[in-house]
Amino acid sequence: MIAASAGVRIMIATRPVDCRKGADGLAALVREQLHDDPFAGTIFVFRSKRADRLKIFAWDGSGLVLLWKRLEHSVFRWPPISDGVMRLS
Repeated sequence: MIAASAGVRIMIATRPVDCRKGADGLAALVREQLHDDPFAGTIFVFRSKRADRLKIFAWDGSGLVLLWKRLEHSVFRWPPISDGVMRLS
């Protein structure tokens, strides 16, 4: 479990990512493509091309945390993406 403190940023990548990437690959992706610091305490959420798997990636102060989850068909629905932005309520 990742304990998110008040004010923590949670970034959800709207473009699919290769879910074979591990912690180092996702850290490089955050630096190179998202132009963000993977060690700043932000929680990053990535989804697979079929949107049936996701990886949650974060720095907890002592190491990188990587969670992987398989989403069951017809149980989880992603919010729509408009102009590259996913709006959550």
